[in-house]
Amino acid sequence: MPSADLIFLHAPTVYDFRSRPTLWGPTSDLVPSEPIFDMYPVGFSTMASYLTKAGLRTRIANLAAAMVRSKRFDAERFIARRGARVFGIDLHWLPHAHGSLAVADLVRRHHPHAPIVFGGFSASYFHDELIRYPQVDYVLRGDSTEEPLLRLMEHLLDTSGGADPAVLSRIPNLTWQDESGTVHANPQTYVPPSLDHLDMDYRQMVRSVVRSGDFFNHVPFDHWMEYPVMAALSVRGCRHDCAYCGGSASASELISGRHAPAYRSPERLAEDLFRMYEISRGPAFILGDIRQAGVDHARRFLRAVRGYPGQAMLEIFTPMSPEFAAELADALPDFVIEFSPESHDGAVRRALHKNFSNEAIEGTIEACLDVGCRRFDLFFMTGLPQQTRESVLEGVDYCEELLTRFNDGRFIPFIGPLAPFVDPGSLFYEKPEIYGYNIRYRTLEEHRRALLAPTWKHILNYETEWMSRDDIAAVTYEAGRRLNALKAKFGLVEPEIAAETEDRIERAVSLMAQIDELVARCAPEELERELQALKPQIDRANTSTVCEKTELDLPFDVRAFNWPKLFKMGAADVCLGLKEALVGRG
Repeated sequence: MPSADLIFLHAPTVYDFRSRPTLWGPTSDLVPSEPIFDMYPVGFSTMASYLTKAGLRTRIANLAAAMVRSKRFDAERFIARRGARVFGIDLHWLPHAHGSLAVADLVRRHHPHAPIVFGGFSASYFHDELIRYPQVDYVLRGDSTEEPLLRLMEHLLDTSGGADPAVLSRIPNLTWQDESGTVHANPQTYVPPSLDHLDMDYRQMVRSVVRSGDFFNHVPFDHWMEYPVMAALSVRGCRHDCAYCGGSASASELISGRHAPAYRSPERLAEDLFRMYEISRGPAFILGDIRQAGVDHARRFLRAVRGYPGQAMLEIFTPMSPEFAAELADALPDFVIEFSPESHDGAVRRALHKNFSNEAIEGTIEACLDVGCRRFDLFFMTGLPQQTRESVLEGVDYCEELLTRFNDGRFIPFIGPLAPFVDPGSLFYEKPEIYGYNIRYRTLEEHRRALLAPTWKHILNYETEWMSRDDIAAVTYEAGRRLNALKAKFGLVEPEIAAETEDRIERAVSLMAQIDELVARCAPEELERELQALKPQIDRANTSTVCEKTELDLPFDVRAFNWPKLFKMGAADVCLGLKEALVGRG
């Protein structure tokens, strides 16, 4: 008997990454994930909760994290031994174009009769191409597929003689093929205007762990046990239209049929944070600027969340007034701000549709630090329109000015590349000529193959009028080197850590040059042999390239988890499982 009705599988960027000599560079330095993006999308949690509430048995298996954590973990063996009526695979972020399809191929090989369902932003964008791969049966489109997935599951579980085209044609947001091979893309009519119908409850993960007895395949990313950050979803869609973003207003309309953002009510969002704290003592990261729905909406949240005892990380998309900073500090005294203006250069920001001044950026930093902000992280990016090598490095000089002004250890700047891909659906991707971009890959298959290139520079799916791929890689390393030196100068990183980062950057630059030379002169078979010889060096240069990844982490209570609460929840679920088994026998 299958162990679950539906198993969600999260694949690594490239399935065989452990054996491939790929210089991933700084593509994941500014996110919790490893270079193979082992963090699964938050939608896994909401879909699992939604289906479980409807009586279905679900399970999450983070294959990518398990493969990172243990060299002995055999993903194919795991798949072969886990039966499910249906398998769900995310292609949310395009960097998973290779891994997700490879995992689907393994599922098809070992479970030939189990339907395979794909979903996510990239799956939605490329749905017409994706459905034609033989290992893909269904694609659910859009940013909210909980209800369409439930309807699809109910039909598949109730059908013994094969899916009924008449029923499939009535499931919203579904792309499928009939027996003749004709592709059907049902109207994308399920676009909920609110997120209040969802259970944003990590306790579902705990219950699934207890019932399956398998913790490490459920973790959101590899080092989550050491850094148990929890994500709270405040919105789907966006009212901003940042030109590089695959989740912007125009991208949401194109990919998800969403004409306006769907918000979590302030009170429900506050409840989500309190529930998270019942499990984890790590920081709660609120996805989406809480001011998007208006200041009154944000203030309702601040009133509802007052008294929250944990750390809260908030991302902001635009500058903040001193008055709102004070209100934020009153409600969440232990707050952290994540702000991504992307460049110090006003011309670059205007090309991104970020129309605010450096004075507004500085005023926001000052306002937040003045009211006791625990930390303020500022993110800059390379590979942007109107951006030259000189502009990028001037941005590092601007960071030095800010560090001189805000020099108490709480202000931390970061810089990284727009990599590995410009998001499909973003304005850069859809209207490249307007923004000065040359998009090199246009199909899912082209992106899948690109991920097998030897370095992140060769994987990039774009270049700009102002910088080639060579230029983007070179200036990213140089900016990272200079910013690392600044952090050491201002005491943000220990001297030995800064020295290690400097060494990794120099090693990565040297390896990039060696690989470029090999690519230029070697035939494919010889190139593979030469790259394999370099693999030990490449592996040592692949993590924390332009900064130490732990710089992103926040210190928290020595107890990562609320163990008494977890044990209590676990005991309750064991009893429930026994009760269900006894009822089944009767």
